[in-house]
This record gives sequence, structure tokens and C-alpha cells, in this order.
Amino acid sequence: MKKRVLFVCVHNSARSQMAEAFLKQAAGDRFEAESAGLEPGTLNPVVVEVMKESGIDISKNKTKSVFDFYKQGKRYDYVITVCNESQSEKCPIFPNTLQRMHWSFEDPSSFKGSPGDILKKTRQIREQIKSKIEDWVLKT
Repeated sequence: MKKRVLFVCVHNSARSQMAEAFLKQAAGDRFEAESAGLEPGTLNPVVVEVMKESGIDISKNKTKSVFDFYKQGKRYDYVITVCNESQSEKCPIFPNTLQRMHWSFEDPSSFKGSPGDILKKTRQIREQIKSKIEDWVLKT
């Protein structure tokens, strides 16, 4: 039986989408991954671009609400919040979960600078999330 994992961040537009995609890629045979946000926004186009560079197309993904999942009565083995420390108080707590974790990553939507700078910083977050997922999969 696959373990169910929910990745949560504020808008479900970047970090949680990347984490969901990387978990599906790394261990889709062992985990069923979903992602959601407190206030669903729109997919971050820079995140879509950097994920495509990694061979993963998330361009058709929709942003989803954690509250919709709650109302549907969904249950998860793991709920992992991926918002940064300054946003952690906004990250929702999903009830009825076996284990909750918090992995802090900077929000690509907050990056400032030239398009090249934003792309570089977003790639760094992508690599941090990918590495965290790979390490976690090895230990879980």
C-alpha cells in the first residue's frame, strides 16, 4: 500500500508543486503525492520553466486548496509544509495525519532582480527541494 503524502505551501504555485513532482518521479511506486495551498494562486511560470529543465512538465497542473482536500475527508500519512520560516505561521495544519513535517524553502514568487537572477534563484530552490525529497525517500 502506497504511503499518502501532501505537500502544502501558501499558494500551491511553486514549492509544493516541485516537491510533489519530484516525489512522484523519485518514488511514485511507494508514495502517492499531492500538493495544495492555503490560498491557491496560479502556477509560477519560472517554476514551470525550471522543472522542464529537469525533464518534468508541470505546466498542466492546477493549484489546489488544502481546505477542499479537508472537506473531501482525505487522509495522509505525511503532511509536509514547504513554506519558508517567515510564512510558516500562515501554513495550514492538516488534521488526522500520522506525521507532520516542516521543510523551509524560500518562495520563488518573492524573488527580486533581473529575469536571469530570478531564474538562478529558482533553480537553487528546485535543487534544494529535489535533494530533500531524495534524502527523505532513502530514509522513509
